[in-house]
Amino acid sequence: MSLRKRQRSASSSRLATLSSPPSPPRAASSSATSPPLSFPNADLLLRLHLDPSPDDASGGDYHPALAPFLDLHVSSASLNRSRYFAALLSDRWCPPPSSSPAGRLSLAVPFSTSCSRPFHAHIEVIRLLHTLDFAGTIRSPADALDILPVALQLLFDACVEACIRFLEAVPWSEEEEARVLDIAPLLPGDEAADLLARVSLPAASAAGEATRSPSEAMLHGLIHSAIHGHPVPAATKAFVAMLLKDYPSRDCVHKVLDEAFLSRLETVTELMGKYASPDFRIAVDSDEREAIQKLNLHSAVLNVKHLLWLIERMVDMRVADNAVQLWSEQVALAADLQKLLTDADMWRNMAPGLPMLVTRCTLRLANSVVIGETLVSRQVRMKLVRSWLPVLNVCRDIAQPMHSGYKSTNCQELEETFLQIISTLPVQDAQELLQQCLGFSTRNVEDCPHLVAAFKTWFRRAARAPQGGED
Repeated sequence: MSLRKRQRSASSSRLATLSSPPSPPRAASSSATSPPLSFPNADLLLRLHLDPSPDDASGGDYHPALAPFLDLHVSSASLNRSRYFAALLSDRWCPPPSSSPAGRLSLAVPFSTSCSRPFHAHIEVIRLLHTLDFAGTIRSPADALDILPVALQLLFDACVEACIRFLEAVPWSEEEEARVLDIAPLLPGDEAADLLARVSLPAASAAGEATRSPSEAMLHGLIHSAIHGHPVPAATKAFVAMLLKDYPSRDCVHKVLDEAFLSRLETVTELMGKYASPDFRIAVDSDEREAIQKLNLHSAVLNVKHLLWLIERMVDMRVADNAVQLWSEQVALAADLQKLLTDADMWRNMAPGLPMLVTRCTLRLANSVVIGETLVSRQVRMKLVRSWLPVLNVCRDIAQPMHSGYKSTNCQELEETFLQIISTLPVQDAQELLQQCLGFSTRNVEDCPHLVAAFKTWFRRAARAPQGGED
C-alpha cells in the first residue's frame, strides 16, 4: 500500500521541473560539499530531492541531515529512453543562457524513514538509462523490486520489462512475494498476469472450476498419488497424511476425503458385485471365470486397503461422519462379502487378507463412534450394527476352526464395540440387535464377559418402570 501511495503522490506537476542555471547549493545539504555524480556525455543537471509524505513530515521523522537532495550530471540523450523524460525534454525544454553550462531538472523522491538509502533506486535507474546494463544491475529479486517502482514512475519500458522478466524467472521469499503483490496493480495487465500466475489462479480458470477449488484439486491429486502406484507408498502416505492434518481448512479436507472414500467404496462394491453375480457365473466358462474372479478379488483387497487408509485419516481428523453413514448403508456389499466368505477355498486362495481388512475398516469406524470422535444419529448407529453384524458373525466362524478356542483380536474388539453401540440405542432396538449377538458366546461362558454385561444392562433397563409417561 505504501508503494501505491508514493506513486500517486509523485504527480507530474512536482515530479520534475526544468529551469535555468541551477541555484546555489543549500548549505544545509550534506550533498552540497560532495561533487555530483557524472555520467558520460552529460549536458544536464538532474537534482533528486526528498519529498516527505505528510505523515513523515508532521511526525518529526524527516531530518535534513539525511541528504535532502542529490545532484547528478546526466545525458539528455540517455534520459530520452524514459518516456517521461522524453516528453518533459521535448515539451518544456528551453535552452539555458550562454553563461550557464547546462539546464536543470528536479525530480522528487518519496522519503521514508524505513529506507536508509532513499536515492539508491533512482540512481540505479538513471544509471541504467545510460548503460542499459540490466543483467549486471538486476541480480536478485530485491534489486528488481527496488528498481521496478522507479522504472514505472519514469515510464522506462525497457527497465520495467527487464525487472519483470527477472522476477518471473526466479524464486521469491515470502517477503518478496508480498512486495510483488503490492506492485502488481501498477503493472500492465499482461506483465502482472505473468507474476500473479505464480501466487494465485487466474480469474477465468477459477470461475471455470465450478465444483472443485484449486486447493481441493491439489489435495485430491495428493491422495490419488498416495494410494496409487507411487514407488515408496508408505513414505508417500505418511507425508500426505501430514499435509492433510496440517491443512488449515478442515472443511476442504473433509470434502476431498469424502470424495476419495466414495470413489474407493464404489470400486469395491462393483468388484464384489461381479463376484456374487449369478449372471457372471453362468455366462463365463469355469477357467476364464476363475481367472477373472482372481483378478477382481485381488483388486478388491487392494481397494479395501486404500479404504482403510482413508478411514484412518478421516477418523484422525474427526471428519468421518459421512463415511460412517455410507458404510452403514452397504447392505448389498455386506451380503456379497458373506457369499465370498462362505466359499472358503475361494477367498483363502485368492483373497486371504480380505476378512481381516473389512473387519478393521468396520472396527475403525465403529470405535470412532463409541468414543465420541465421530457423532452420528441413532438411526445411523443402528444401521451400522445391523448391516455389518452378519459379516462379523461369518468372520468369527472362519476364525474359530483355525485354532481351537481362538478368536481373532479384531473380531473380539468389534464384538465389544458393537455391543457398546447397541447400549446407546433405545431398549426395543437394542433387544432386536442383541438377539443377533448370541454367536459372540463360546462353549466357555467365562470367555464372553462383554456379552454377559450387555444382556445384564439390557435386562436392568427393560425392568425399569417407564419414564416420562403420559399425564
